[in-house]
Amino acid sequence: MIPRIHERTHTPHDPLAEALGRPLSPNEGLTEYTVVAHWPGLDYFTLDDEQRIWTSVQWAEHLEDPYLEHPFAASPDADRRPILHLDVRLHPDDRELTGPEWAEAAHRLARAAGIEIPGKEDGCRWIAVQAQRGRLDLIANLIHLDGAWHAPPAEILRRLADEARRIEQDLHLIPVRTGPTPRPAIRPAPTASAQLASVLTQLADEQAGPLATVRGLVEHATHRIARQPGAAGTDTAHRLELVARRLHAIQQDLDSTAAHLVQHRVAAVPPAARHTAHRSP
Repeated sequence: MIPRIHERTHTPHDPLAEALGRPLSPNEGLTEYTVVAHWPGLDYFTLDDEQRIWTSVQWAEHLEDPYLEHPFAASPDADRRPILHLDVRLHPDDRELTGPEWAEAAHRLARAAGIEIPGKEDGCRWIAVQAQRGRLDLIANLIHLDGAWHAPPAEILRRLADEARRIEQDLHLIPVRTGPTPRPAIRPAPTASAQLASVLTQLADEQAGPLATVRGLVEHATHRIARQPGAAGTDTAHRLELVARRLHAIQQDLDSTAAHLVQHRVAAVPPAARHTAHRSP
């Protein structure tokens, strides 16, 4: 389980779209199987006879409300981007978690990130989204209901990583690192295949790679165009969504090719010859 913190934003629309893996929709309702956990104060905002299933656009508006009510709220370092977005991803070979297991992981990670304080129901608004296989996204607004700014702990990433290790152990998941730590060794000069694998890995990097940047821009354009009225905008948004999916597939192909090059290089390296002591005649 690997946690990652995204760059903060002014609105939750793009983070929520990324968590869902598709543009937001005013018609698609997100059930408890998608929004697996949320801040405890949400129960006071929904009446018994009120519609319990909100669309993705309604969830985004709910998260955005504190920013609209307190537009001049800012962090101690004058940052006015209140939307915190973090995600965790399971090992590819991990089992599928149940809804209650995802919910437990979400609340534990929210407490580790400092966005949920037990017993405090008027703190940050946050939701946990489980819409993509092996991935959980937490999206929070750092502005409290009274306009106060909530500053996450300085060591938030370390706290998330520590809690992720505990969740792995409690839920019997595959840890990030397995096996003994290898001893330091002198690295040989990289071969041509190793250099090529490194280039492909950089291209496929999900956080800082150029293809990830292009895909992010395409997804952002998809989100903006989808909100425009008319069938033309819907058709264009659909075409851009397909482009983003193809870019993602290219990233995965490049990553697999890089891994294949590394494995092929390791398999081609003969084992080191053993040195034996020879007695003098």
